Amino acid sequence: MSKRVVVIALGGNAILPSHGTGTYERQLHNVDATARQIADLVKHHYKVVITHGNGPQVGNLLVQQEHAQCLLPGQPLDNCDAMTQGQIGYMLQNRLAYHFPRMCGREIPVCTVLTQVEVDPHSACFTRPTKPVGTFHTQAEAEELHRQHGYNMKLVKPQAGKGWRRVVASPRPLRIIEEASILQLLDNHIVVIACGGGGIPVVRADDGMLRGVEAVIDKDWTAALLAERVDADYLLILTDVEKVALHWGTPRERTLDRLTVAQAKRYCRQGHFPEGSMGPKVQAAARFVESSGQQAIITSLRTARAALAGKTGTWIGP
Repeated sequence: MSKRVVVIALGGNAILPSHGTGTYERQLHNVDATARQIADLVKHHYKVVITHGNGPQVGNLLVQQEHAQCLLPGQPLDNCDAMTQGQIGYMLQNRLAYHFPRMCGREIPVCTVLTQVEVDPHSACFTRPTKPVGTFHTQAEAEELHRQHGYNMKLVKPQAGKGWRRVVASPRPLRIIEEASILQLLDNHIVVIACGGGGIPVVRADDGMLRGVEAVIDKDWTAALLAERVDADYLLILTDVEKVALHWGTPRERTLDRLTVAQAKRYCRQGHFPEGSMGPKVQAAARFVESSGQQAIITSLRTARAALAGKTGTWIGP
């Protein structure tokens, strides 16, 4: 496989910002801007593999499932993961196919791989779910959802009137089931979109059969595994800030240009990077660097190419 392979991990908010509306038109507009940035990387001779979050999209889909229960049976969470993989993959394919001829001077094939990711069925997270999904609720609404559907509900914003959300298991990824297909596509110079939303979580039964489970895998951890398996030169984690910062949001805030794996781990232990935001990104980046000997970069979508050129972003190296 050629060098300069970059695994790009897009946050779900790159497609549907938390402050935006959930209309198809709004999402397609955001995906179009994202696709232009990715096409610019391909134009500059990077071979890209794209993965993405699905938090806002799967949250909206779960609301639709709840409200339509009186008309149709609801779908399990792994099915909703699969639906949003297809939804976001379709939009990315559509806009990349538009921008590639205009920016790169030629058509470049793009393929979304509906990806299953194997997890450990005995993971402690299945008995202690912590990953918030869906919208916020009042305490009364949370109690009713628990009674009606058996959802685990947790108070995640104590100061807010609507501070309750459904929480689900978030196991670590062990194996990408469609890995061989992804590698074959890459070897044939196809831009691949894979492992969306962290992948569809599956466990292996005693007879070898895979079955879906109600969980959401953290997309940054899956991105690190994907980057390792495709022998990537860089893992590029795109978020809403240009650089990682210590003491973020305080007068002592200090951005970081470079981190070693040891420093990244130490800052995580010291609590600089919260679990719900920067923590998984820094931990997953350190994991990729440690396992591959390559480098990871955390930056914003708009500074992606400048970061790969070494001009900005937070670089994490051995």
